[in-house]
Amino acid sequence: MANAKVIQAKQDAVNVIASKLQNSASTVVADYRGLNVAQATELRKQLREAGVDFQVLKNSLVRRATAATELTDLDAVLTGPTAVAFSETDAVVAAKILNDFAKKNDALKLKGGVVEGRVVDADQVKALAELPSREGLLSMLLSVLQAPIRNFALAVKAVAEKEEQSA
Repeated sequence: MANAKVIQAKQDAVNVIASKLQNSASTVVADYRGLNVAQATELRKQLREAGVDFQVLKNSLVRRATAATELTDLDAVLTGPTAVAFSETDAVVAAKILNDFAKKNDALKLKGGVVEGRVVDADQVKALAELPSREGLLSMLLSVLQAPIRNFALAVKAVAEKEEQSA
């Protein structure tokens, strides 16, 4: 029979993983098999600087956490070596860093993830990673909103200049 302390430690780990799954804006699951120590260290450094929690987790513990959070669709990608990146604030940053790193290092493979409570596959994670940053999207929106006002101002200026020339 398993030791009660070991069982409690595993249950605590499942509770922590379940909490992170629920509280994260996005969670990305990746296969890290084949990364050397230097590559893994560089990846962890980039993720840490962006405020992303990156952990290698046992699939069985993650499956129990997905069952507790009703995200059992994620279980399909929980095979082989699994690393999980939890991003609590920005839904795009973890996907962007992992996708960019995977482009440079063939050993890292994106498996899927959870974005705002919805399970997504690897292609959807890659599509999310290709989106501009929040600041980029806001600047695009701002330029779209400013365009009509700018065009109106240019038209008024042109009319004023035309009247000055004719006067």
